Amino acid sequence: PDITTLLPQGPPFILVDKMLFSDEKVSRTSFRITAESPLVDQGRFTEGGLLENIAQTAAAGSGYHTLQTGGTVATGFIVSVSNFIITALPQEGDELLTETTVQLRIPDIIVISGVVNCKEQVIATCEMKILTSV
Repeated sequence: PDITTLLPQGPPFILVDKMLFSDEKVSRTSFRITAESPLVDQGRFTEGGLLENIAQTAAAGSGYHTLQTGGTVATGFIVSVSNFIITALPQEGDELLTETTVQLRIPDIIVISGVVNCKEQVIATCEMKILTSV
């Protein structure tokens, strides 16, 4: 599906290009970093960009399932981030392959783990709590 229909964000702040896979727990996206990406600094995708890419991967999966059931894509908010580990900052032109896994769903909160791969290497991981209803 068109990624813009799955996310509450709009251009230029869309940091995923394609939904590659989504089921009830796992979502996978791809994203090619360009000079126009809002979270690129001196040719490198920033730490904040990696976090937002993980959050948008989770949001795209949630949006996909919401649309499949006839609902409306909702806005979510990052409540907390833990165990955020970065081993490399990718560059313009690199493609990110990101996967999120739902660890826990409770009313209004989803806990996910996220992994970002670039050039067949894990470059970032984290756990994130996302508020899903305001």
